[in-house]
Amino acid sequence: MPTPLAFAIVMNAGSGRQDADAARDEIASILEAAGRPHAFFLIDDGHPIEQAVREATAYAKEHEGAIVAAGGDGTINCVAQTAWREQLTMGILPQGTFNFTGRTHGIPTDTRGAAEALVRSTPIDAQIGMVNDRMFMVNASLGLYPQVLEDRETWKQRFGRHRIVALWSGLATLMRDYRPLRIEVTDGSQARQLRTPTLFVGNNALQLEKIGLDEAADVHRNDGTLAGLVLKPIGKLTMLRLILSGALGKLGEAEHVVSFPFREITVTPRRRHTKIKVAIDGEIVWLAPPIVFRAAPRPLVLLTDGERQPGEDPG
Repeated sequence: MPTPLAFAIVMNAGSGRQDADAARDEIASILEAAGRPHAFFLIDDGHPIEQAVREATAYAKEHEGAIVAAGGDGTINCVAQTAWREQLTMGILPQGTFNFTGRTHGIPTDTRGAAEALVRSTPIDAQIGMVNDRMFMVNASLGLYPQVLEDRETWKQRFGRHRIVALWSGLATLMRDYRPLRIEVTDGSQARQLRTPTLFVGNNALQLEKIGLDEAADVHRNDGTLAGLVLKPIGKLTMLRLILSGALGKLGEAEHVVSFPFREITVTPRRRHTKIKVAIDGEIVWLAPPIVFRAAPRPLVLLTDGERQPGEDPG
């Protein structure tokens, strides 16, 4: 009889401590009842995420187990970076606001359901995106969208991590004046000069489907195709209309939106020697141009709910 797979669980305990403690107790109870070896590596004021992931990686290697991210898309991204690099199997216990990665792979969004799914999980090959040497599970973007994410985090710290807070903070950002990007985008055979508020690259078919982009089907094939989206220069009123189109799942029909599937594109700003602010799965980094978007050369081995089909959104 094979030895049960051990789980090294990286979990954010810094905010909402009581909720985090309750979630940890529930996860531990389910794993113990199933006879699954596990250990928690908590992210808090004394243990930054890099240290927690490093310790979890050592545990997973020692026990020939999997490293598990218990958190939102940012925590999942950080764990996935290491899991991919170290060629470890990865699991997910969604704890975030939108949970696109977990939902894409049929993982329940409630703590009990996710822990039970982890116990019965099976591995699959999951496509991941790359922007220069950084990877992303959901999306990466330049321009206005990174500013929306920065402002959203400030609002969440003041008003809580709720979807309505994310919505209102985004609207507030979009109502401010902003400077459009001036970039060159090339796919290796054709180069285009663009002036755009934002360039968005998606690797998550569920998110793309929710906002109404046909390229969701291309990304869903898991064959190295990503989805790009740029906006034509627009005013604030048109921007609000586009937000509404996205909320209604009709963004792909909007006349000011250009979307396209691709395998690799290179983005160069007019100021070639200036670092660019890039949003990667909700986290902000500064990267030196040129900025190259592509799928990673090999997949991430991801544990998914064995009772659900990949792409089946549990809600």
